[in-house]
Amino acid sequence: MARVAAGAVNPGAKTAVRIVVAGDRGTGKSSLIVTAATDTFPTNVPPVLPPTRMPEDFYPDRVPITIVDTSSKVEDSGKVADELKRADAVVLTYACDRPETLDRLSTFWLPELRQLEVRVPVIVVGCKLDLRDENQQVSLEQVMSPIMQQFREIETCIECSAFKHIQIPEVFYYAQKAVLHPTGPLFDQESQTLKPRCVRALKRIFILCDQDRDGALSDAELNDFQVRCFNAPLQPSEIVGVKRVVEEKLPGGEGSDRGVNERGLTLTGFLFLHALFIEKGRLETTWTVLRKFGYNNDIKLADELIPTFKRAPDQSVELTSEALEFLRNVYDLFDGDGDNNLRPAELDDIFSTAPESPWDEAPYKDAAEKTALGGLSVNAFLSEWALMTLLNPSQTVENLIYLGYPGDPLSAVRVTRKRRLDRKKQQSDRNVFQCFVFGPKNSGKSSLLNSFIGRPFSSTSVAEECYAVNTVDLQGGIRKTLVLKEIPEDGVKKLLSDREALASCDIAVFVHDSSDQSSWRKATDLLVEVASHGEDTGFEVPCLIVAAKDDLNSFPMAIQESTRVTQDMGIEAPIPISSKMGDTNNIFRRIVSAAEHPHLSIPETEAGRSRKQYHRLINRSLMFVSVGAAVTIVGLAAYRVYSARRNSSG
Repeated sequence: MARVAAGAVNPGAKTAVRIVVAGDRGTGKSSLIVTAATDTFPTNVPPVLPPTRMPEDFYPDRVPITIVDTSSKVEDSGKVADELKRADAVVLTYACDRPETLDRLSTFWLPELRQLEVRVPVIVVGCKLDLRDENQQVSLEQVMSPIMQQFREIETCIECSAFKHIQIPEVFYYAQKAVLHPTGPLFDQESQTLKPRCVRALKRIFILCDQDRDGALSDAELNDFQVRCFNAPLQPSEIVGVKRVVEEKLPGGEGSDRGVNERGLTLTGFLFLHALFIEKGRLETTWTVLRKFGYNNDIKLADELIPTFKRAPDQSVELTSEALEFLRNVYDLFDGDGDNNLRPAELDDIFSTAPESPWDEAPYKDAAEKTALGGLSVNAFLSEWALMTLLNPSQTVENLIYLGYPGDPLSAVRVTRKRRLDRKKQQSDRNVFQCFVFGPKNSGKSSLLNSFIGRPFSSTSVAEECYAVNTVDLQGGIRKTLVLKEIPEDGVKKLLSDREALASCDIAVFVHDSSDQSSWRKATDLLVEVASHGEDTGFEVPCLIVAAKDDLNSFPMAIQESTRVTQDMGIEAPIPISSKMGDTNNIFRRIVSAAEHPHLSIPETEAGRSRKQYHRLINRSLMFVSVGAAVTIVGLAAYRVYSARRNSSG
């Protein structure tokens, strides 16, 4: 995907800019626009100008600008609000000769933009500079600093005079620049440092350009970078100059603190240069680099560079062997001491070229087994990737690109066969199975998930939906990945309101507290509900019943009840386990085995059985009708042959 990004022309960059000018009556809005467009100060202007389009070549970026004037009448406030919501940038005007219009910016206009949720750059413009009282001279910085501290959305402040033609083109140049090359995503004004997401993107770009992987950009690599981003080579003297600037500011220190070493420009030096460009107002330099490598204004890869996956509801997405091999190599590279324990800091380092670590939040956080030292084994690491690929394959591919996956991104994943076809073939070809875990409250669902990934036994239940993922070893050295998804009891109704709710489910497990008869009845009610949904929608799934808390005494009539239900529905008897005692009775291997054979273990409800008998009856009747019709047709044909023969003999 890096190859795709290199060839892309500013993906995510805007192709037109809409600037809305607002402010109090008489602050010079219309005169500002006319003078910018015609280079002539107007003697008479209408109350509100029609939208004014500036020519494409008006500014160096060659992006056309539309400037929208707004009314100052109270009755037009609704129209003004609509225009502000459609703006890419807002120019707020005040009159330099009327201090009360400046006060109105912080008491009305800027709070109004926040209330309207207009989150675009704001340029504050003091018009009528020529009319300001010479005795009231104060610096712009003095006037605007308190307002800019309060309203961080203000990108630039500038004073101008349409009458004297002072700084008129600059007003809309700064507005356009704030849209095309915004400061906000790149730089923290308070700390005067690059923002974390910007650092991560520049680190990835540095690594991609460091072709010999020696941790520094040589003169040749720097030149290649310059040609790739700016279509022009660097002269040897320019390279020397760049490195001299970095060495002066970052002269020594140990290792990573140095901006230049004997091999060339280090990552520290590369980041320093971009911070310097931004501080000097040359944001277009950093933005050009980011966009050449496929980044949009959110400092993420542009949407058009991330493949999407069309698939049927009962198809899933898995990593290919090529992607798994790449990820194993990544793991080995970052597991510095080779102890099969990727520490949290090492995991952060792996994702340090992505906008953020994708596993810091639910559903991935704590979904895989942790080592005794709180890290991830290689199996747990690959399991997390399997879970992300199952739930959000585009996110997986995007993060593989951030990590430097060398092949075609589409070669990293495969779409599985439809489950309906698996059922016909009586065998699944999947490597990753998703199991929905149903059951009433306090039945042992959470404990089942905890035992799967080695979390300590806990008597408290988890209310929200959560996942657990791990590998399961089968006979013959085969290894599959199993994803357990806990479905809270009060979430079943909402889940089954979706016709395709069970399409992504390879197998369902129904957990009950074996010592509690009411828990058993609720679990079997859920089983019937889920089985009925599968029969109605055509997304039937294999089902297993798990009798949890086997360390407690079973409720009376447990064997008779379970025998009756399982025989009636045609599924296996409940599997007893005790998460507390650590006795899981090979439950996870049995779940995977049942999922591998999707034509078996499918429960049948009374309604479903009646429906099948009805269809069989109808089909048999149709067959008799068809046979009868065939006999009739054969009889007619024989009669015609007989008639023809009789006529010919006559």
